[in-house]
Amino acid sequence: MCGICGIVYAEPGRVDAARLKQANDLLIHRGPDDAGSFVDEHAGLAMRRLSIIDLATGHQPIASPDGRAHIVFNGEIYNFPELRAELEKDGYPFTTRSDTEVLLALYEKLGKDCVRRLRGMFAFAIWDSRVKRLLLARDRIGKKPLVYAEGPGFLAFASELRSVLLWPGVKAEVDPEAVDMFLSLQYIPSPRTVYREVRKLEPAHLLVYEKGRASVERYWDLPLGQGPAPSCPEEAEELIRDKLREAVRIRMISEVPLGAFLSGGVDSSAVVALMSELSDKPVKTFSIGFEEAEFSELAYARQVAKACGTDHHEFVVTADMAEVLPKLAWHYGEPYADSSALPSYYVARETRRYVTVALNGDGGDEDFAGYIRYFAMKTARLFDLLPGPARKALQLGAELLPEKDAPVSFFWRLKRFLRSAVFADLVQRHLKMICFFSEEDKKGLYAPGMLRGVEGGRTVPGAAEAEGYLRRAFDRAGDQDFVNRMLYTDIATYLPECLMTKMDIATMANSLEGRSPFLDHELMELVFRMPGDWKLKGLKGHKWILKRALGDRIPSSIHRRAKMGFGIPLGPWFRGRLRDYWKDHVLSSEALSRGYFEETALRRMFDEHQSGRRDHGYRMWALLMLELWHKQCLPDFKL
Repeated sequence: MCGICGIVYAEPGRVDAARLKQANDLLIHRGPDDAGSFVDEHAGLAMRRLSIIDLATGHQPIASPDGRAHIVFNGEIYNFPELRAELEKDGYPFTTRSDTEVLLALYEKLGKDCVRRLRGMFAFAIWDSRVKRLLLARDRIGKKPLVYAEGPGFLAFASELRSVLLWPGVKAEVDPEAVDMFLSLQYIPSPRTVYREVRKLEPAHLLVYEKGRASVERYWDLPLGQGPAPSCPEEAEELIRDKLREAVRIRMISEVPLGAFLSGGVDSSAVVALMSELSDKPVKTFSIGFEEAEFSELAYARQVAKACGTDHHEFVVTADMAEVLPKLAWHYGEPYADSSALPSYYVARETRRYVTVALNGDGGDEDFAGYIRYFAMKTARLFDLLPGPARKALQLGAELLPEKDAPVSFFWRLKRFLRSAVFADLVQRHLKMICFFSEEDKKGLYAPGMLRGVEGGRTVPGAAEAEGYLRRAFDRAGDQDFVNRMLYTDIATYLPECLMTKMDIATMANSLEGRSPFLDHELMELVFRMPGDWKLKGLKGHKWILKRALGDRIPSSIHRRAKMGFGIPLGPWFRGRLRDYWKDHVLSSEALSRGYFEETALRRMFDEHQSGRRDHGYRMWALLMLELWHKQCLPDFKL
C-alpha cells in the first residue's frame, strides 16, 4: 500500500526533481516505511510505501528488464502468485517477490489490457519511455484513489489532491458546481474534484497520455445484459459460500499483523467468521461505539467476537473527539460530509496499534441489498398505485410529522419516505431519499454569487447535476430488475465515491491497509447476476440469499437484527457539546464572507435545530466540514 505521484511532459527537460520530492513527501502518511523516485528527460515518478508483502525487495519504482519502463503502484494484487507463475513460464526474469513487479511484467506482455487480469485494489502509473507513453489505471470499485491535472504540454497525477496542486500550471480554483453536488450527495463524484482543473480518474477506467494528449476509457463493468445465474437459490448459496471464502482467504495473505473491523452487522460478522475458520489462531477484531446506546452496535459485535473466539478490542467515540475534525478535513483534501468518517478514523487509529492490515465488510450492503432505502424504494412503488388526491393528502400529512432524532427516529424516517414517495420519477425519488440539501432547500440558502456559479456550471441549465449523475447510472442498468437496478446505481455512485473514499482516508491517515472481501470483483459479478428478489426478498428480506448461504456461521441474533447503519448522534451533539463549535466556524465572519450562503438562512437552520422543531444534524455537519476544509486548504477563498 502506497501513495504515488508524478508528472509527464510532452517536451523534454522540464521535470523538477526537487518539486517531485515535495509532492511525494506530502504523502508520507500513506507510506511511512520507504520512498523512491525515478526521473528522466520527460517523466518523474515517485512513491511512499507501506510495506505489506515482500518487505525486503519491494522498493519502488520498479523498472522493466531493459530499464525503459517504470512503475509506481498503490494497492494489492491478490492473484499475483498465479500471474507470476504464468509469466515465469514465458521467461520473464523476476528480481523481486512483489506484486508490483508482476504488474509491470503483465504490462510488458499485454499493454494496457493488463488491468483486465488483475484481482485486487490498485492505482498505478507506468511510464514507458520506449513509446513516450504514460498509463494510469484505477481498480474496478475505486478502492484506491487517483487524481490528475492536464495542462499545456503536461499531465500531473497523485494519490491525493495536494500533491497535484503543487505543480506550476495547476490552479486551486474552486468549482461551485462541485460544492453544489457535495451539498446534495455528501461527496463530490468523479470525475469532478472541488478544483476546476483537477480530475479524479473514475473507477474501472484507465488513462493513456501520449503526444501531449490524454484519453480515458472504461475497462470493466458489472455483467449488464447477461442472463440470471445460477438457476436456483440452493446453487446460489453454495457459490456464494465458496467465492466469499476464497475472497477472504486471498486477502489474508500478509507478511505483517492482520485483523478485522467488526461492527456486529451481517457483513463484517461473515468476514470474521470465515477468517476464524481459515486462521490457526484467534483473529484480532476491532469495534467502535458511542455513549448514546441507540447509535452503538458494540453489544452485537461482542456476540460475534465471543461466538468466533476472537481477540476483541473496543473503542467509544464521544463528541469531545471532534477535535480531530480539522485533521480529517486536511486528509480528505476536499469537502466530504459522511459523518461516519469520524468513527472510521478512530477505529482505524486504534486498530493500527495492533495490526497493519484490517479486513472489513464494505460492499455487502450493495451486493445483497442491505440498506433500508432499498426497502423504502420498493415500498414506494405501492404508493404509486394510490390516486392523486390520496398521495397529496399523505404528502401534506408528512409535513406535520416531527423531524428530530435523525436517523434513528421512526417519524424522521417516515417523513423522509413520504417526501420521497411523492416523486413518480424513480431517480428523483432516490435523490430525495439520500440528499442532504434538496434543490428547494438550496434556493433560500445560496447567496447570489453561489447561485450564479452553480447555474453557470450546469451541464443542462436549470437541471440539478446530482440528479443527472444518478440518472446516468440508473439508465445504464435499464435492462435489470428493479432491485438490481437500484444496486447497480449505488455500486456505480455511492459505493466508490463515498464509502471507498472514507475507507481509504480513514486507513491511510493511520498507515493502515483496509481490505474488502465483499468487493472482490469475481464475487460481485456472480451475485449481480442473481435475481434481485433473492437479495431483497419481498419487502423485509434484506440479504436473504447471503443469510441463507452463511447459515449458522454467525449468531442467529445477527441474522435477525435490523439494519442500523454507521450513523453518529449529530442531533444531540449539535445541541450540546458541538453547539458553539458549529457557530464559531459556520457563522464566523470569515465563513460568511466566502459568499456561499445567506446568513439569515444559516441562523434559521441553527435556531430550528436548537429548538427541536427540526433535526438539521446532517446538513449542519456538511456545512461544518465545508468550512473546516476551507480553513485547512483554502483559508482565503471568496467566491
